Amino acid sequence: MAEATEHGQPAGPARAEPEEWAGGTPAVTSALARATTRMGPVRAARTLLRLNQDHGVDCPSCAWPDPPAGHRSRAEFCENGAKAVAHEGTTRRVGAGFAAAHNLADLEGRDDRWLEAQGRIAGPLVRRPGDDRYRPIGWDDALDLVAGHLRALPSPDEAIFYTSGRTSNEAAFAYQLMVRGYGTNNLPDCSNMCHESSGAALIETLGIGKGSVTLDDLEAADVIVIAGQNPGTNAPRMLSSLDRARRRGAVIVAVNPLREAGLVGFRDPQRVGTHLRVTPTTELAQLYLQVRLGGDLALFQLLGQLLLEREAAAPGSAADAAFVAGHTDGFDAWAAHVRGLDRGELLAACGLALADVERLADLLAGSRRTVVAWAMGLTQHKHSVATIREVVNVLLLQGNIGRPGAGVLPVRGHSNVQGDRTMGIDERPAAWFLDALAKEFRFDPPREPGLDTVGALEAMRDGRVRAFVGMGGNLVRAVPDTAVAEAALRSCDLTVQVSTTLNRSHVVAGRTAVVLPVLGRTERDVQASGEQLVSVENSQGQVHASRGRLVPASPHLRSEVAVVCGLARRLLAGRPGAPEVDWEAWQDDYRSIRESIARVVPGFEDYEANLARPGGFLLPHGPRDARRFATVTGRARFTVNPLEYPRVPPGRLLLQTVRSHDQFNTTVYGLDDRYRGVRGERHVVLAHADDIAALGFAPGDVVDVVSEWSDGERRAPGFRLVAYPTARGCAAAYFPEANVLVPLGSRADVSRTPTSKSVVVRFERL
Repeated sequence: MAEATEHGQPAGPARAEPEEWAGGTPAVTSALARATTRMGPVRAARTLLRLNQDHGVDCPSCAWPDPPAGHRSRAEFCENGAKAVAHEGTTRRVGAGFAAAHNLADLEGRDDRWLEAQGRIAGPLVRRPGDDRYRPIGWDDALDLVAGHLRALPSPDEAIFYTSGRTSNEAAFAYQLMVRGYGTNNLPDCSNMCHESSGAALIETLGIGKGSVTLDDLEAADVIVIAGQNPGTNAPRMLSSLDRARRRGAVIVAVNPLREAGLVGFRDPQRVGTHLRVTPTTELAQLYLQVRLGGDLALFQLLGQLLLEREAAAPGSAADAAFVAGHTDGFDAWAAHVRGLDRGELLAACGLALADVERLADLLAGSRRTVVAWAMGLTQHKHSVATIREVVNVLLLQGNIGRPGAGVLPVRGHSNVQGDRTMGIDERPAAWFLDALAKEFRFDPPREPGLDTVGALEAMRDGRVRAFVGMGGNLVRAVPDTAVAEAALRSCDLTVQVSTTLNRSHVVAGRTAVVLPVLGRTERDVQASGEQLVSVENSQGQVHASRGRLVPASPHLRSEVAVVCGLARRLLAGRPGAPEVDWEAWQDDYRSIRESIARVVPGFEDYEANLARPGGFLLPHGPRDARRFATVTGRARFTVNPLEYPRVPPGRLLLQTVRSHDQFNTTVYGLDDRYRGVRGERHVVLAHADDIAALGFAPGDVVDVVSEWSDGERRAPGFRLVAYPTARGCAAAYFPEANVLVPLGSRADVSRTPTSKSVVVRFERL
C-alpha cells in the first residue's frame, strides 16, 4: 500500500506515462532481483536455467508454448515466469509457529500480498468449528476428516470440486475420476472465468474449443491481429514470437482500449545488443486501434462489411470463395446480415474512425495468412461468445482456417488450464468422454451437468452446497462480487484448500477448514516407484513433460496426485458403483495414470513414448490439420450475431478489471505497474484525462468507485484517479481489488463468464 497522506488517503500518481516498449534490461534486472532475493543466487540460477527446457521444468506461470527442442535459449523464461518460480521456491515457511502466532481475525486484516509472501505452507492445517485459528494436523487425520465430511453429505451434489489451471494432467485426470466416482459433475474451474466464451464460440463454429495456431503459424503470418490482450504482462514470451514475425515482415495490429507497452515496442532480453543499446527496438503494432470496451463485435462486423464490399467490387480480392463454398455453411445469411448493419452505429459502438477501420480492412484483404489472437478483453462481456463467433466469420470469409500461418489463437492464461479441460475438468462433460470413462473403469459416471463457478457460488450462497474443495487457486479473489464470494465460502460446513502458499481463500474459511500443502512444480516428486514426472498442455495443444529438481520445501508436503489418490481411497472405499481403480498404484507410479489417459482421451495414444520425444507431442486438431469440422453440420459455420454493445448512462464510465505487471492472476508480487507507469499503489482507476475532467474531477482525486446493476450498487472505496491514454468513456482498475464491483449476476450469454470488462461505474467524492 502506498504511503498515506495527512488526511489518511493513499498517496499515488495523478498521471501515468506508459512505456513505449517492453522487455529489455529492466525485465532482466527485475527477474533476477526477485529470484535471488526469494531463493538465493545458487538456487535461483539452478532453477531458472531448467525452466522451459526440454526434460526440465514447465513454467508454472502462463501457457505460452516453448520453441522446438534444440531451438531454445539457455534462459527460456520471462520476467513473470521468474517471479512465479521465485514465489514457489521461496525459503520462507508457514509452519506451526506461524499458525500459533496468527489467528484468523489477524490474517483477515492482512492484504493479499502479505499473505502470499509468508512463504510455503510446511504441513497440513485444520481449523475446527469454534476455533479461532488453524492448527497442525497429520496427513492421515486430515484426509480422514475430509473424506468423513464428504461421505456424510446427503448428496454428492452438495459438494464443489474446483480446479485452478496449474494442476498437471495426471492430477487433473485422477481428480475428475474421483469426483465422478463420488457421484457429481460439480467440477468448475478457472476456465469458467476466462476462456469459456472462446470454447463455446469455437466449438459451435469450428467443432473444437481450442486454438488452431501453432508457434510456427504465428511466426509465418502476414497479418496478426491482437485483440483484447496485453502480451507484455500476461504472456511476455509471446513478444519474442511477435518480434520474429515482425522482422520477417508481418504486420501486427493491436486492438485494445488501453495503450500498452507490450503492443507498441519490444526489446528482446535474449539479444546482447539490447543491453548494449545497439539493437534497435522492434516496432510491434503498426496500427493501434483503441476500441471502446465491448466494441469488438461491432469492429469485426464492420470489417466483414468492408471486406464484402471489396470482394463485390473485385472478386477474389478479399474472400476465398472456394473455401467458403467447399468447407462452410451459413454464408448467405451472415453476409446479408452484415451488409444490412448501419455503419454509423457500428462506428459509434466501436469508437473508431472509419479511416482506421478501413486501413485494417485493406491489410486483411491483402493478407493470405491472418492470425487473430485474443484474451479476456474479448471473453468477459455479455456478448463475448457473439464477438468471438464474429472473429471466426471474418477468418472464414478469407479461408484463414486450416491454412499454414493463419487461424484462431485464444491466448490462455494459466500454465495447464487447457490441459485440465482436456483431462475432463468440466462441469458439462461430453457424452463420449463419459462413455470412455465408463468403459475404462467399469462404472456409471453421473450424466447430469454440474455447476460452473458462478453456479457454485450461487449454490453456496443459497445453502444448496455445504462443502468446497479447491485444487489450487484462490477462489474468492478470482471470482466477481467479492463480498458475496467470501460469505459463500464462510457458509460451508467444510472448505478444503490444496495449496502451496496462503491466500485470501484460506482466511474466509468454512466451519471446518483444511489446508493440504503440496509440492510445487519445481520440486522433486519421489513416490514408491521412484522419481516422477508430470505432463501439461500449452495453449497451442502441445503436450510435454515437466520434472522438478528442487528439494521440497518441507518433508511434510505431498504431490497433488498423492493427495487425490489418498483422498479417493478413503472417499470411495466400499462405495457402490465406484470406478475400478488401484489408487495406490496410481500414486506410486504416474505412468499407470497415463496408461488410462491413453485409452480414454483421443490424441494420447502412445502417451509415454510421445512424452519422451524432445518437446513432447502436438494433439490433433481437425480444422488445422485437415479442414475437418466436427460441428452439427460437418462444416465450419458462419453465424449471424445481432449487434450488441454496452450502453453507458451519462455521468458514468465503462470499467474493466486488469492485471498489473507485477502480478500473475490473483498473486500480487509488488505494487508497481512498470509498463503503465503506475508505482507504489494498486487502488487506482485509469481513465482518460478528458473523461476525468468531464465528470467534475481532477487527476489525483481519491474517490469511491460505485458500480450499478439491477440488484443494487457495489462500492470500492478509496481509489485514486489516474490520467491514462485509454479510449474515451472507458476506465480500468486492477483485480482482485476491483472484483467487488463486478456483479455475480452479470455474465456472458451462453458461456456464463463474469463480465469483468463491462462494469458501469460512477465516482463519488470521499
